[in-house]
Amino acid sequence: MKLSEVLTASIQKSEIPLRYEPGAEESVVTQVRDVLRVWLVAHLPENPRGDFDYGRKAVLEQMLEEVEDARDLPE
Repeated sequence: MKLSEVLTASIQKSEIPLRYEPGAEESVVTQVRDVLRVWLVAHLPENPRGDFDYGRKAVLEQMLEEVEDARDLPE
């Protein structure tokens, strides 16, 4: 399952009045994904120096792929 699918399902279950507008879910999903992308990129270590930094970078890169729907969410 893709992150955008999870976000869309959550938005559809919410009480957001815009959910009745065509394309409203996709608009909200795009905004949330953009914020998540910026937040994750801000935490990427620029010059990893040790195992911890390399591990953190790998996890953040995986999460970025999930935010961009390039990878399914783990089950």
